[in-house]
Amino acid sequence: MNDREALVSELVGDRADTWDLTGLIPAEPLRKLGEAGLLCGELPEQYGGLGLSSLDNGRFTAHVGSLCSSLRSVMTSQGMAAWTIQRLGSAQQRAGHLPRLTSGTLAAVGFSEPEAGSDLSAISTEIRPDGEDVVVDGRKVWVTAAHYAHLLVIFGRYGDGAAAVLVPADAPGVTVERVADPMGCRAAGHAGIRLDSVRLPRDHVLGGAGAALTMLVTAALSYGRMSVAWGCVGILRACLAAASRHAKSREQFGRPLAQHQLIGGHLADLLVAEQTATRVCEHASHRWDEGSPDMVTAAVLAKHVGATQAAAAAATAVQVLASAGASDGHVVARAYRDAKLMEIIEGSNELCRLMLAQHALSVSG
Repeated sequence: MNDREALVSELVGDRADTWDLTGLIPAEPLRKLGEAGLLCGELPEQYGGLGLSSLDNGRFTAHVGSLCSSLRSVMTSQGMAAWTIQRLGSAQQRAGHLPRLTSGTLAAVGFSEPEAGSDLSAISTEIRPDGEDVVVDGRKVWVTAAHYAHLLVIFGRYGDGAAAVLVPADAPGVTVERVADPMGCRAAGHAGIRLDSVRLPRDHVLGGAGAALTMLVTAALSYGRMSVAWGCVGILRACLAAASRHAKSREQFGRPLAQHQLIGGHLADLLVAEQTATRVCEHASHRWDEGSPDMVTAAVLAKHVGATQAAAAAATAVQVLASAGASDGHVVARAYRDAKLMEIIEGSNELCRLMLAQHALSVSG
């Protein structure tokens, strides 16, 4: 275990169950991880980041995901915000805002709206120039980490194109309302955001304003999909470890569960799922680090494989542990709920399959 993993293991300890039940991660571990640059590990050192490769950051993300998917979700949100500012921001915007994300400021990214989920082309949030300012009006839903965030990265319509704008969470006209009792990742701070005539200096609009919405959103979502994919590897490892421990220690019909062939088959399935997701994530991170033209598709593939494998594996782990794992807050019970959300966020299973089908058609000649 490296220093990064040791720190997050110490901060989480045995508290993930409590965080899940209370729906809240305390401020102290978020502050410490943020100040250590661990919530957006790929950010270059010049901005106070660690400059990790996608592969190294992915492996760290998997470790966080194995401990607490809610914390990993906050990490995904912070990383997406940093990636968006890094990719779309001007040099001045990068220098002004990125160091904040490695010194304790928490950020959230708003895509989805009441009428714009998988179809982000239906986004109606408006970023309207008004003299030296811009005015933002709209509504975002299910924004991960918004409850904790000091800074909101909001995507919306901008003239004939689109833009991302940096909105302080305490700006006049901003209302953040927590999602009540989410099914999974209960402590990830999911919230809805209302933006009522929020007036901001025009330099809060990131560079690239007026570009096609798809291009702007894809930049942020690709990072998010990589992070979710590696987080699913963590869920798989937690399920495999819990199911294996239980199968070795629990006896039925005079022998450990692990010696019953059907249970052994479940354990084999869990191992195959974990190894499959890991290899696909490693492939995607290699493409990311190489700047390969197929990095976007590789990220979609990794997210889809990771999420589907994690959801199926979590159900298998609950089956192996039976009543022992059915208590609310137990690691496999959490995994069962958390993994299902992974099949929805950052591109649903169905949307991922459509994108992969389009890729298959494009390469088939």
